[in-house]
Amino acid sequence: MSQQLILPLIPPGATEINDRICVWRGEDRWVYFLGAYPVYSHSAGDHRMFRFITSQLIDAGACRQVDIVRTFGVSKSSVIRGSNRLRTEGVEGFLKVRQRRHGGNVLTPEALQRGQSLLDWGCSRRETADELGVRYDTLRKAINDGRLVESERQQGVATTKSSRDVIDAQAAEGMGTACTRVEERTLAAFGVCDGAPVRFEACLDVAKGGVLCALPSLLLSGLLEGTEVLLSKVKGYYRCFHILLLLAFMALCRIRTAEQLRGNPPGELGKILGLDRVPEVRCLRRKMDELSADNAAEQWAGHLARHWMEADPEAVGALYVDGHVRVYHGEQTILPRRYVSRQKLCLRGTTDYWVNDAIGRPFFVVEKVVDPGLLKTLRDDIVPRLLNDVPSQPSADELAANRHCCRFVMVFDREGYSPAFFRDMWKNHRLGCISYHKHPDKAWPPDWFAEHEVMMPSGETVTMQLAEMGSLVGSGKDAFWMREVRKLTDSGHQTSLISTAYDLPHTVLAAHMFSRWCQENFFRYMKQHFALDLLQEYGTDVFPDTEQVVNPTWRELNRLRNSLENKLRYRRARFAEMSMHPESGDDKPRYNRWLQKKAALLEEIEHCEHQLAEQKAKLKSTLKHISWAQLEEKDKFYRLLPGRRRLMDTVRMIAYRAETAMVRLLVGPTVDSAAARSLLQDLFVTEADILPDPEHKRLQVRIHGASRPAANRSLTRLFTHLNEAQLLYPGTDMTLVYELPAGEVGKTPEVSS
Repeated sequence: MSQQLILPLIPPGATEINDRICVWRGEDRWVYFLGAYPVYSHSAGDHRMFRFITSQLIDAGACRQVDIVRTFGVSKSSVIRGSNRLRTEGVEGFLKVRQRRHGGNVLTPEALQRGQSLLDWGCSRRETADELGVRYDTLRKAINDGRLVESERQQGVATTKSSRDVIDAQAAEGMGTACTRVEERTLAAFGVCDGAPVRFEACLDVAKGGVLCALPSLLLSGLLEGTEVLLSKVKGYYRCFHILLLLAFMALCRIRTAEQLRGNPPGELGKILGLDRVPEVRCLRRKMDELSADNAAEQWAGHLARHWMEADPEAVGALYVDGHVRVYHGEQTILPRRYVSRQKLCLRGTTDYWVNDAIGRPFFVVEKVVDPGLLKTLRDDIVPRLLNDVPSQPSADELAANRHCCRFVMVFDREGYSPAFFRDMWKNHRLGCISYHKHPDKAWPPDWFAEHEVMMPSGETVTMQLAEMGSLVGSGKDAFWMREVRKLTDSGHQTSLISTAYDLPHTVLAAHMFSRWCQENFFRYMKQHFALDLLQEYGTDVFPDTEQVVNPTWRELNRLRNSLENKLRYRRARFAEMSMHPESGDDKPRYNRWLQKKAALLEEIEHCEHQLAEQKAKLKSTLKHISWAQLEEKDKFYRLLPGRRRLMDTVRMIAYRAETAMVRLLVGPTVDSAAARSLLQDLFVTEADILPDPEHKRLQVRIHGASRPAANRSLTRLFTHLNEAQLLYPGTDMTLVYELPAGEVGKTPEVSS
């Protein structure tokens, strides 16, 4: 308190405003003193006179605005408004009667009770104000003057992992572990509310909170694209986007199955979703079944494929098609065998034909439980779909003007080699095909090859020894002129490819063909990190009665035919060897034994030829394919339930595309693709602080720093790109903001261009 220079002293009980002015506040009246002289007075409840007198004191220079704010505890904005009113309107501005609304107090007792319930549930101030239909400032004033009480969580006090564990454990005594939103769950169970609202709490050290960094990429990759229309509706506490976000986060965190969700704290994962906890495993399975009911997952996958193609038309200029066998070791049904090249065995399973772009990003997948082969799948399923879905195809006039132009290019391995198919695709659809030459002629002279710098689709430049020449592929009516390009390796081996993409340079053809391993790398990465081959649900379903399958009788006759051919081949070879090396006639006993063996062998050959002729006749008269309904009960097999698998395949494709997009943001002079993926895998399981700011509509995600400064610099560059996206968290109006803790990031060294 400053020294008082005026005598006599201020009256007892008065409050000093400054060294000149003081105020005595009685129960009925307030008196203002200048030194020891009273200058103003008004009733204790007269707010208009209070604002007028304090404004006059400020305008006269007797005190400052801050003195009034400090002494009376009023807001600075109200003091400024009073001073402005005195200057503009004078005394009349404080004395005129203001128009008041006739509805009474905005926050009635019922509204206060409802607002207190919302705050107790954990709703933010803005959410509570919107629910009550009042202004945010009205609610703030009610909290400040004590009419409403805000919980500590909503006051911005971030909870620690230990405190959350205690709360989650205490909730287990009631509705269940981490079920802290009892009222909302009860209302959802009775169908009163349409799902739980997304409401974040300030939390520190949230397990796997780093996976929130993938959310912008997931949303831009189409995670919620068309879901409200195409996917089946789900009822209850968890809504559609809750389940899809959880499945995508599980995929990126390498939580391979729903059962593995039990090994993670449900409350911690719930904080990432803005909920109290994630669904229990049985609930999650049920929600997945509801989402994928009535072929909804297949329709959503088709919509996303078209969405991805339209978003990047250049990526569909060259499409890669290959099959992948999902081996099945279960006992639900006996699936047909097929050859698994990666294990070099014939195993039971299903074949999926994937369509990817040149850098491995998937577009769609076609499942074939009864595998007709790549050629038939291309002709019946993939090509018709691509003709309808691929954007920016040349028009009929453009194709007529340039007889070498093609709509788009398909790349596949030797399994799709067929001159008749190449001819059909070009003549009828003007589609370019690139594949390995299955029957190349003799080696070309080495001096035909020239060194070329080939730009691969990944952006890498590779030096290749290439040569090109026209080649007549096939024979008879299927003979067709195609382009043949060969690559000469250091060992002298020549790898031959053929193509009907006549308008592309041979270096581009080589880049497309020799980038085919990107699809193999995609299969390997998906198997290792996204559990591509794991079974999603148990159960079987019948085939349509018209589904064509291999006739078991024909298969058995064909097996016997092959066995007889092998026996006949062996005996003929043995007979030819005995004829070329006969025994000498000087040793009669030995010669007679040789003659008897040869006669017996000839008899066996004739018997095998007779049996083989009979088997061929039977095989010719037996249908190779019959309908599934014609199978005997002992030969019938069933398809595995496709619902959850189709849904998870689509979510995995989105997760892979999102991760690939983030990799491309991280790749630089010192970070290659493999290192970027490893960095992201660590980021997704890193702890993070989640700090919501509803007033400024921001959701701050503070990632715990990595152990290496170089990794922190890479993450900082990544977060810069993510923050530029300015994306809202689904179900809220809060913008995602990513950062590292202060002091974790060193200066990023400048890289010369």
